Amino acid sequence: MDSDSARGVDRRRLLGWGGVAAAGVAAAGAQLVGAHPGQAAPARADSRAIPPDTRPGGAYDRYVAKLAAEDKFSGVVLLSHRGRTVLSRSYGMADKEKGIRNHEGVAFNLSSAGKPFGAVAILQLAQQGKLTLSDTVGTYLKGFPKEIAEKITIHHLLSGISGLNTPDEDLERIFRSREEVQEFYEQWARQSKPVAPPGTPTDHAGAEVAIPALIVQAVSGTTYWDYVEEHVFGRCGMTGTAFYTRPQWLTDQHIAHSYMRQADGSRVDAVRNLDKGSPDPLQLGKNPGRSFIDFPGDGGFATAPDLVRFANALGDGTVLDRPYAELFFGAKYPLAPQGGGLRSAGAAPADAAFATYMMPISLVSGQWVNGRAGVNPGSNASWNIYPDSGWVGVILSNYDDVPFQEIIQREMDAIIG
Repeated sequence: MDSDSARGVDRRRLLGWGGVAAAGVAAAGAQLVGAHPGQAAPARADSRAIPPDTRPGGAYDRYVAKLAAEDKFSGVVLLSHRGRTVLSRSYGMADKEKGIRNHEGVAFNLSSAGKPFGAVAILQLAQQGKLTLSDTVGTYLKGFPKEIAEKITIHHLLSGISGLNTPDEDLERIFRSREEVQEFYEQWARQSKPVAPPGTPTDHAGAEVAIPALIVQAVSGTTYWDYVEEHVFGRCGMTGTAFYTRPQWLTDQHIAHSYMRQADGSRVDAVRNLDKGSPDPLQLGKNPGRSFIDFPGDGGFATAPDLVRFANALGDGTVLDRPYAELFFGAKYPLAPQGGGLRSAGAAPADAAFATYMMPISLVSGQWVNGRAGVNPGSNASWNIYPDSGWVGVILSNYDDVPFQEIIQREMDAIIG
């Protein structure tokens, strides 16, 4: 599985909610290209709105280049302003064995950064009148105990307030087919148990991701993977994004291999070394390559330009009508401060941070920042939307030992100042 406050995120929290510079449009609605409430987005970018630190050769560019030169970063960073690319850099190798370099067209493992796709799928079905967010689990799924089936709603699940726990995963198991993954995780979701009353924040329990995906399948009549690929990725023109399988990961030159740091300091290709696992205590023994395909509701692979396309599509009605986009991003409940912080020393703390439907939101230096992050052995992923100024920032890496939090902080410093 893959923190909430932009000022205080540690690795444990990244593996939980996964919202790093999480922000939203609780106040600014869903106009994600620089518009303010009740106004249309500006048609042309104002060159004066491009901070020097975001430009090629600027502070952010120089910082990432230095990391790459020291072999501390491998992947892609991209900054887009109102639909126009301002900075795009690629470093390192997508596949060291075959000598394939990373570039904009390479897809990276998303881990929890892919969870918003499931929330969008649910809201599409709600928009079509095929479900309501107040429906309980038992409305669509049979076999759950009464305390889940009759008391926990779709809203509880998407908001992270179901009161459910996360069942233990079998991290050593090597899956061989989509059907095997589907069957295992359906039973896995059914092993969740209430540990607090509905309405209680649960730190992003795994069942809160898996159960809505099962509901998407029950209502749509197709698999979660196929539904999202057609109705989310397809509508957005995300041609390099998909729920790729392990055989595709091994053979497709447009998918970055995940390189896991080992206890002896070496890095190994996760998908080619299924006997190896992560030494990270928070993901001990995990290897994402063992999953034939990411389980329903989680993960997938995406390119940096595709994540920009998705961000823009959320604001222009491509995937959700405006009221449902606003519902997607709207604050649901306040998050507690996390301590520490990503912002530079002496900076004021975030004004506020809130949970949303799979994308926590924060105020940072007086601006909303909306985003999602994911951490997996051998990969890190982050995409942030700055609706007040029209920016989208993407960080995708196929190393797991990069200074991820600091890179996100540098992105925010470059854009917000």
